[in-house]
Amino acid sequence: MNHAILSASGAHRWMACPPSARLELQFPTTTTEYAEEGRFAHALAVLKLSRAVTNTIKPSVYRKRLAEMQKHPMYSQAMEEHIDYYVSQVAELFLARKKQCLDALVLLEQRLDFSTWVPEGFGTGDVVIISDGSVEIVDLKYGKGVPVSAEGNPQTRLYGLGAIATYEMLYDFSRVRMTIIQPRLENTSTEELTVEELLTWAEEELKPKAQLAFAGEG
Repeated sequence: MNHAILSASGAHRWMACPPSARLELQFPTTTTEYAEEGRFAHALAVLKLSRAVTNTIKPSVYRKRLAEMQKHPMYSQAMEEHIDYYVSQVAELFLARKKQCLDALVLLEQRLDFSTWVPEGFGTGDVVIISDGSVEIVDLKYGKGVPVSAEGNPQTRLYGLGAIATYEMLYDFSRVRMTIIQPRLENTSTEELTVEELLTWAEEELKPKAQLAFAGEG
């Protein structure tokens, strides 16, 4: 399976109604035009971040791939402007971390395992910035229908847990920052917790509900 039964993106739902996760398995997976647009926007964001932030592709390769994406039916100049706004926000966050820790590292589309608290739980973090003392999760929300806040957001908290579990052997984390950027609404919000606060939430609230949800109970 390439999709967790207890997904991070669906955590707000299965934490509120644990049996819903197993119930959903009875229905075929479908998609919408909005979902496909979001996937394409994320792909464009990864391309631009790979050049502007991680500098992991050559300029010639970047220009070729961008030209190909600009021919896609989902592409629009407005989308590119929104993604450029998002990329600039991520770049600012990373530069701020670099000033505090020269060894700061930024990772794109990182698989994050939070199965310590959620059975078989994993997800993909859009951007993970890790440095000595802190880990930051950055999540792109391309939709514009409803403003999304990072405050108390279980999806970004799960990604934070996954990052801690993956990198705590390399970095001494004390704080976790989780940022959601919604460029079409120019909406950026951040929640910052101590690692202890996040782990307490995971043990006391998340884990019991995840166990119920995985069993189809509750």
